[in-house]
Amino acid sequence: MKHIVVLTGAGMSAESGIKTFRDADGLWEGHDVMEVATPEGFAANPDLVLDFYNQRRQQLSEVEPNSAHYSLAKLENNFKISIVTQNVDDLHERAGSTNVIHLHGKLLKVRSTFDENDIKDWKTDLVLGDTCKKGYQLRPHIVWFGEDVPMIPKAISICETADILIIIGTSMQVYPAASLINYVPEVTSIYFIDPKPNIDSKHNLKVIAENATIGIKKVIELLKN
Repeated sequence: MKHIVVLTGAGMSAESGIKTFRDADGLWEGHDVMEVATPEGFAANPDLVLDFYNQRRQQLSEVEPNSAHYSLAKLENNFKISIVTQNVDDLHERAGSTNVIHLHGKLLKVRSTFDENDIKDWKTDLVLGDTCKKGYQLRPHIVWFGEDVPMIPKAISICETADILIIIGTSMQVYPAASLINYVPEVTSIYFIDPKPNIDSKHNLKVIAENATIGIKKVIELLKN
């Protein structure tokens, strides 16, 4: 059974109604990302940061996986599928995908500010005063700018075994996630799905300039042939 590795970014969930991370104006839901997605921002104004992620959590509860999420889940019937996502939502899992690596954390989890390995499920609002068992404030289980990406080594090892690589809805401009394409074997077939593709072409890379829902259908047809 061939191993397909799928790298997904904000464009994967955009058609479900989740706004893409940073629009053209450089803002995310009206906020400078440095205010809401850095350790410094959290230290300066924890109320703002917690409220920001509470709103994201609420938004996530109001949306559903789109057909692209379901298409990837169905591929597990015929291929070994590993999904490596930059998204912090749970839409891949809700669509039925069983092997999902979240590079940038999970919106529906929180962790202790004292012990980063003290992680718990969290679906309601997180406020100042919500603490871990040792009494330390809880924070979103999100990898912020300037923080290490602990899942990168696992993602690299997955990419090294890819027979096929599908990239969906990510600019491949944000590191270290963007470097993962360099770890697939030279013989790996690569499909890049994005309505505004911006990627250096390789001889085994096929660009599909479509949104996720249309693009994945085209790739599935190519895989059948």
